Amino acid sequence: MKHYLKAASIYAIIGLISGVFYREVTKILDYTSRTNLSLIHGHYISLGLFVFLFLLVLEKQFTFSKIKSSKRVVIGYHIGLNITGLGFLMRGLTQVLEMEMTKGLNASISGISGMGHIILGISLLMILRNIKKAI
Repeated sequence: MKHYLKAASIYAIIGLISGVFYREVTKILDYTSRTNLSLIHGHYISLGLFVFLFLLVLEKQFTFSKIKSSKRVVIGYHIGLNITGLGFLMRGLTQVLEMEMTKGLNASISGISGMGHIILGISLLMILRNIKKAI
C-alpha cells in the first residue's frame, strides 16, 4: 500500500511542476495558442495522483495485489502514463517553439503518444480485472 501512496505523491509533484512549466514557458515565449503542454498537468493529476489514491483504497479493502500479475500490471501502468506524458511534452514543446516538423518527426511523436495511451489503457483494464478477481 505504501507503493500506491508514494506513486500518488510523485505524480502529484510531477503534475504540479508540469502545470507551472506550461504556464512559465508559454509566458516567457509569449505563446498564446493552444498547446499539448497544458495536457500534461491534467493527465498526471487525474491518471497519476487520483488513480493511485483510488488504488490505495481498493487495496486496503480487497488486497488485489496478491494476484500474481498485479505488480507487473501496475508497472505497465507507470510506463504507459510516463510515455504518454513524454509524448505530450515533445508535442507541446514543438508547438510552443513553433518548430517546422518533417512528416517523420510528426508521425514519431504521434506514435509515442499513441503507444503510451495503448499501454495505459491495457494496463488499466488489467488492473480492473485483478480487482474484480480479488472481489
